[in-house]
Parts: sequence; C-alpha cells; structure tokens
Amino acid sequence: MRSANPLLDFTDLPLFDRIRPEHVAPAVDELLAGADAALERVVAPGFPAEWAAIARALDVATEHLGRAWGAVSHLNAVADTPELRAAYNAALPRVTEFYTRLGADERLYAKYKAIDPATLNAEQRQALKNALRGFVLGGAELQGAAKERFAAIQERQAELAQKFSENALDATDSFAYHATEAEMTGVPDDVRQAARAAAEKDGQSGYKLTLKLPSYLPVMQFAASGTLRQRLYRAYVTRASDQAEGEAVKYDNTALMRELLALRQEEARLLGYASFGEVSLVPKMADSPAQVIDFLRQLAAKARPYAQRDVQDLRDFAAKELSLADPQPWDWAYVGEKLKEARYAFSEQEVKPYFTAPKVLAGLFKIVETLFEVAIRKDSAPVWHPSVEFYRIERTHPEGAHEGAQLLGQFYLDPTARAGKRGGAWMDDVRARWLRPDTGALQTPVAQLVCNFADGVDGKPPLLTHDDVTTLFHEFGHGLHHLLTQVNEHDVSGISGVEWDAVELPSQFMENFCWEWSVLRHMTAHVDTGEPLPRALFDKMLAARNYQAGMQTLRQIEFALFDMLLHTQGDGGTDIQALLEQVRAEVAVLPVPAFNRMAHTFSHIFAGGYAAGYYSYKWAEVLSADAYAAFEESATPEGLPSVETGRKYRQAILEAGGSRPAMESFKAFRGREPTLDALLRHQGMA
Repeated sequence: MRSANPLLDFTDLPLFDRIRPEHVAPAVDELLAGADAALERVVAPGFPAEWAAIARALDVATEHLGRAWGAVSHLNAVADTPELRAAYNAALPRVTEFYTRLGADERLYAKYKAIDPATLNAEQRQALKNALRGFVLGGAELQGAAKERFAAIQERQAELAQKFSENALDATDSFAYHATEAEMTGVPDDVRQAARAAAEKDGQSGYKLTLKLPSYLPVMQFAASGTLRQRLYRAYVTRASDQAEGEAVKYDNTALMRELLALRQEEARLLGYASFGEVSLVPKMADSPAQVIDFLRQLAAKARPYAQRDVQDLRDFAAKELSLADPQPWDWAYVGEKLKEARYAFSEQEVKPYFTAPKVLAGLFKIVETLFEVAIRKDSAPVWHPSVEFYRIERTHPEGAHEGAQLLGQFYLDPTARAGKRGGAWMDDVRARWLRPDTGALQTPVAQLVCNFADGVDGKPPLLTHDDVTTLFHEFGHGLHHLLTQVNEHDVSGISGVEWDAVELPSQFMENFCWEWSVLRHMTAHVDTGEPLPRALFDKMLAARNYQAGMQTLRQIEFALFDMLLHTQGDGGTDIQALLEQVRAEVAVLPVPAFNRMAHTFSHIFAGGYAAGYYSYKWAEVLSADAYAAFEESATPEGLPSVETGRKYRQAILEAGGSRPAMESFKAFRGREPTLDALLRHQGMA
C-alpha cells in the first residue's frame, strides 16, 4: 500500500521521523518504474512536443523521485547509520543510472528541440534553453559505445564521490584524544565543559577532544600547549590520507581522487572538450578556465602585499611576545589569536557569551523581516533529530487587504554538530516553488539549513562565535534565494538554473549584516547577565574585521587555483600533492609541512559539486560586495538599511531566481556591471 512507505507520501512535507532504511529500496523501485514509464510515454512518436504535456507526464514523475531521493540523501548526511548508509549505497547506482540515461536520451532531446519557443512564457523559454544545454552536456549527442561509456562514468563518479564523503566523515569521527587538565590550559571554559562531558559520557577521565570543528578550532586558537596543538593539527590535516596514523590510514582517499580526475577528464574528451574545467564552465558566468585563472592571479597580486605584512606581523609578535623564534604550522592560529588580543584588546572568546543561539536567530529574523517585508513564524513538521526546528516565511498583505498572510515557503534549521552528521554548513532544497502541472496548485518551496555549531552546556543555550553567526547568515542567504522566489517554473525557480558562480551572491551578501551595529545590537544578550554586546567591544571587533584579510584571501585563492588547474591540466596520472605544492609555492605565504594532505578532505571539489567551480566563492564575492554597497549608499542616518533598497534587491535578485542570466539580475539591481572596488574596500585592501 502506497501510504505505508513514508518515502511515497507526497501529500505534504517529508515524514522524516518515519523514514527507515528498509523503506529506501521499495520506494526507489516504485518511483524509478514510474519515472521510466513516464519517459517512454513522452518519447512515443504520437506524444505532443508541448512543454505542459511533457511536464504533466514526465516532470511530475521525476520530481517525486527527486524529492524522495533527496530525503534519503539528506538523512544520509545528517543522521548517518550503518543501515542507512548501506541502503543509500545500494540505491545510489540505480538512481544515478536513471538520471544519466534521462539526460542523455536522444528521443527526449528531439522532443524538447521540437517545442516551439513562441508557445512559451519567458520562464519556460529560459528553462528550455537550460534543458537543451543540459542534454548536450549529458551526452545526448553521443552514440553507441561512447554513450554507454559516458553513462558508466557518471555512475562510477557518484560511487566515488559518496565513498570520498564517507571516508572524510569516518576519518574525522574515528579520532579522539583524552587531554589532561594541564594540557587544557588556555582552552575556553565552554569548550572545556563540553570536552569533559564528552569524556564522562564515554566513561573516561580527562577531556575528550575530537576533529569536529567546535572542538578542534578552539584548541588550535587557545591551547597553551604546543604539543597538544601539534597532535591535533597532525591528525586533522592527514585525515583520509596516506599520512594518517595507525588504523585511520584505511580511510585514505588518494586512489578515489585519482580515479575521479581520470573519469572527469575522460568525460570532457567524450563531450569534445579539452578539459573538465571547460565542461564545468559551460553553464557558468565565467567564459573560460583561462579567464578564471587570470581573475584569481590578479586578485592574488592585489592581496599578496597585505598577506606578506600579516605574516611578518605574526613572526615579529611570536618572537618578541611568545618566545617563538620559528613558529610551526600548528602555532599560527594560536599566535594569530594572541596578536589579535594584544592589538585590538579583543578575543573571539570575549564576544562569544553575547551570541546565544536563540538571540542570534531572533536578530537574523528581524533584519530579514524588515528588509524583505516578510514574517517568519515557528511551524511544525516531522524532523530527523530533536534539535531541529521548523519555520514558515509569509508575506503580509498590504494594508486594507482582508485576506490572511500569504505563505512563501518553509524551512528546517539543524544547527548542532553531532556524531553521524557531516561537517560544514549547507542549504539544500526539499522541494521547489512550482505551479504544478498535475494539480494546477502552486507548490511553495521548502529548504533545509544545516550548520555544525557547538551544543549548549549545563542547561544554557548554545554559544556561537562571530564566525558561526556569519555562517548562519550565509546559509540563510541561500535559503532566502530559494524561498522568496516568485518564479513558477521549477527548473528556474529559486536557486535552480542560477549559474554556479553567481549562486553565492545572496549568501555572501547576507554576511555583511553581521558587521552592522544597527543589526548586531539586536541579536546579542550575554548568556549570564542578558546584557547586550557593549558598543566598545563591537568597535574592537570592527577594527579587527580585516585582521589577516590578505592571508585569508590568498588561502581561498590557493584552493580555487588548485581546483581549476587540477581540472584543466590534471588526469588520473596527475600527482595531486605535487600540484598542490606547486600552487602553494606560487600563492601561499605560510609554509605547510610535507605531511599536510588538505586535498584529501576537500569535499567541495571531490564530492560536493564544486569541481572546477571553487573559484565561485571569490567570483560571487565581487558581486555580493558590490550589491551590498547599494545598501551602504542608501542607509538611513542611523545606519539602518533602506527598505526600498531591500525591496529592489528582493525583486531583482531573490524573486527572479534562475529565470534569467545572473548578470541581467545584477544589472537590474545595480544598473551596471559589477566592479572589484567594493570587495577590496570591504576587506581593507583598497
């Protein structure tokens, strides 16, 4: 019976609390069969080459498959168990095979090519244009053995990316070190309490330290013991590599990375391109790998003098104040934190007690509600973990209208780090806004916002670092892009169809508000006293904002340049580590030990869709800084952002989604193309 399997219930939201590993195979069986039947129906000679007819038959079936598989993939990322992982891995090749076959079906391609664009509205025309390009990149023009090989490559890549992710997660989860009281000198109280509680839970004495960021980072920044920092640093930078110690070497990703590179290069050749970098850029804003590499090197040249000055400052301070004549890689974060405290009389730890999670969330909601003329309210839905919250975003009607508020979208928020949950932060869509062709009803969008913050200790609310706050705003920016769209065609609504190198614009744009006193003061309350963040402390934060901006910019360029060179020059025979060291020699200003294997957990490019696309962060930062400059130019005398500018931004960028090229949306908002000026100014490098 259909309703007995929660993955087959599409009446409303996913039944996350009821989905079990044993539901995966039967649901995938049924949905794949339905999607296959729909495909055959649509490609039959008598079936009309009409957008609406194809959507009613095929898009409904594939959307159901996508939603169910999305729920399984999501649970695999946030609530990993051996049983779920096994069910996911068993179904993955079949789902991949279907989507690969669908994207390469020359009969379907012909049907789409036969659609008369004059019968379509503007949104549908953009979606058709994207679809035709997708068929070409999906191998629809390949024949015979080449087509079969292309399909096999897609399937194998999906397997390898999943295994890469599992190795990175398992390698991170497998490490624990129980530190003594003496070793924990300097580590902040809340981190000590959490580590003590974790040790007690395991029936151990001392303090349990892990490689999850809420545990790892504060130790690197604050632990006085260089030996402890060295121990954790070595474990962290050798995760999932041949350099890992002991048993953990079984998670080595080296062979997977080589095979992925070889397959990507082979895929590019089959499609008639010289490199995977070229393939990756076809649907993006950037024109060519050469243009991207040139952009990165130009930015590196601008940042380098600032970065070199940052390093010299660190070396001088370490020698003079900390008696560290020759700082090692595991010392830099510690030296950096001490210098920041000395120079700005400011420490992350001094600020952290003011950022309690509930207060930060309330402040975030307040700025979003004010700027974008919406209301955010608590809502209810089945969830996968007790700490997950669910909300709705509504547009309140203009005065005089009698109807109630209009639902725009809903979102889940999963804030805390835990075992079995992948690291990092991300936004994912549960479903897209769509004027459904099967029912004629408007489907509202739903998103998932996932972070990995430390949990609260001793019954107190969780405390966020200012970095955590910025991360929350970043992911919420992605969420708004997905949720506030007014586009009715699901392939170009929200983030769908937006060029990958423009998709970070709304997320990075939101980060800027974390540096505005008019916004920040509403989202702070000291965990013990309830007092708001003092203005003097904020001024110190602001003074320290661009601390090490040169070094941080070069670090991002190092990752982006490595990624693009790897995918334009690399193949299965490439010595990945040697290329990374070559890029570091060109870009980096801090020495890195020979055992550092950063690439082995670089999930963005090996398992996360950013292959030959990591440059997008810097590319989109140019767009987002320039977009935010419009708010700076129109701010009220009190420094509050202008609601008129917010409305213009919402309409030009957020509501338009992927229904037109990103540059058109940007120009509709700014009235011109973007410039580098605002980014350099924001980062103190003008």
